[in-house]
Amino acid sequence: MTPKEQGYYFPAEFARHTATWLSWPHKEASWPGKIHTIFPVYAEFVKRVAEGELVNINVADEAMKQFAVQQLEKVKADLSKINFFFHPTNDAWCRDHGPAFLINPKAEQKKVIVDWGYNAWGGKYPPYDLDDVIPTLIAGHYNIPVFHPGIVMEGGSVEFNGKGTLLTTTSCLLNPNRNPHLNQNQLEEYLHNYYGVDHILWLGDGIEGDDTDGHIDDLTRFVNEDTVVTVVETNKQDPNYEPLQENLKLLKTLRLESGKQMNIVELPMPSPLVYEGMRLPTSYANFYISNKYIVVPTFSDKNDDRACEILQECFKDRTVVGLDSTDIIWGLGSFHCLSQQEPEV
Repeated sequence: MTPKEQGYYFPAEFARHTATWLSWPHKEASWPGKIHTIFPVYAEFVKRVAEGELVNINVADEAMKQFAVQQLEKVKADLSKINFFFHPTNDAWCRDHGPAFLINPKAEQKKVIVDWGYNAWGGKYPPYDLDDVIPTLIAGHYNIPVFHPGIVMEGGSVEFNGKGTLLTTTSCLLNPNRNPHLNQNQLEEYLHNYYGVDHILWLGDGIEGDDTDGHIDDLTRFVNEDTVVTVVETNKQDPNYEPLQENLKLLKTLRLESGKQMNIVELPMPSPLVYEGMRLPTSYANFYISNKYIVVPTFSDKNDDRACEILQECFKDRTVVGLDSTDIIWGLGSFHCLSQQEPEV
């Protein structure tokens, strides 16, 4: 039986968490010449999340753990809320290689894990064999059931309202570098069965510089069960202008599982950030919703404050914190890409 047939579903990120899962950054090639610059802000991110929930961090060995502890001590993080697991990884992007936790509060076994296939965004960054097995290792630690759908799926490519609606993009999920043998209807079957959703909404293209082929978590995010924030570019000359306008138009036509239109809140985009001739995928939509804070990537940009203010209006029960992501984004992702929530049941 599939998770859906057994009553399991993937909760919204804004629902309460037991913990947040991370994989400690260590791959020099993801931040060429710059990895040493990301640890202070990464440690600050961990510190903030640990103020409201446990933080579980995958590390390769004792040496990596000790290095992580040193970095966390520098920012005075509460180490009693931080656990380390000797689960070696290829890279740090736990949103995409981490466990998908599904829950069924009525079941005897209230929590299960889905271990989707992982191929580093269409085989772009081998090797990825260690990342691919992380969810099963975590399921083994908890001694809970694990489902293997047998197809490629990344956590950053899907967004949930917790009431049965899933939001994704055609540019990523229908890209032939993921599951070339599946058409849109077949993919939807997998999404229904293994995320426990009833209703799937498709947007179009992602933003410039995004090497994931258009992850939804750089575009449009649920802030409650019937409201999304979506990024919009105002400069008509910017390559992001058209695709983001298209997504906005499409959002206005889509309906939730209830038949209701979504409330749509527009978020600005930061000015283009170019490093070593490369446009980086900067987006305020890549925020992480923890129990206590909304951690928003900022870019020393004129729109930083405005984006944080808009998000603070959306999340009355949490405090919005902007953390400088100008170094982290050189790895082509930010706080949401780095983290995966474990829901409370």
